[in-house]
Amino acid sequence: MPGSGLIAFKKSLILFSLFAVAMAFLESTVVVYLREIFYPHGFKFPLVDIPPKIYIIELGREFATIVMIWTVSGIQVKNRREWFAFFAFNFAVWDIWYYIWLKIMLGWPTSLLEWDVLFLIPIPWIGPVLAPILVSVALILAALVILRFEGTPRPLTLTKRDWLLEVLAGAIIIGSFLTQSGEIAAGEVPYNYPWWIFSIGMALGLTVFMIRYMKRSGIASDPD
Repeated sequence: MPGSGLIAFKKSLILFSLFAVAMAFLESTVVVYLREIFYPHGFKFPLVDIPPKIYIIELGREFATIVMIWTVSGIQVKNRREWFAFFAFNFAVWDIWYYIWLKIMLGWPTSLLEWDVLFLIPIPWIGPVLAPILVSVALILAALVILRFEGTPRPLTLTKRDWLLEVLAGAIIIGSFLTQSGEIAAGEVPYNYPWWIFSIGMALGLTVFMIRYMKRSGIASDPD
């Protein structure tokens, strides 16, 4: 990466990081208000019944958040690969700082193994806080690696097969968050998170990426 390109790269990361941290603050403040209304004595399972109108608004808020992060990530990018990498970086920084802000404002979570409602679209995603944080750390590292090779004669490019495997890995991880969605919706308390399913998804995603990285770096041969 040439000197001018490296400076622009670092500037983009700083600006995007500031945006993600600020977005995380806004998201966490909304959660603070919601918990003050629906969980005045502290958030815990089983979940309380939320009026349909509020639930629909929450779905819209989550969708709008993803749209905003995706849109901002595409500013002044050169290609879809770079756009995706910045989106992964911004999303991951936002996700990690969301929990940091909640810890600062509410003293929650008390442990990285504490259960949380991670997402609502299309049904509730449930899991320990540590799980999405691990995903976010992996996304940040992968995004930085991809962006590191942008602007060079040989950027790090994933094949169609790589993308299919990465999508499968993501689906497995999401599946681990949905294993108890029905019980949670029925008013039960989560238990026994399937770390083994999560680990399979993480291992697959990281392995596919590392193999592509090693082939790009000349550490391994590339038969593609």
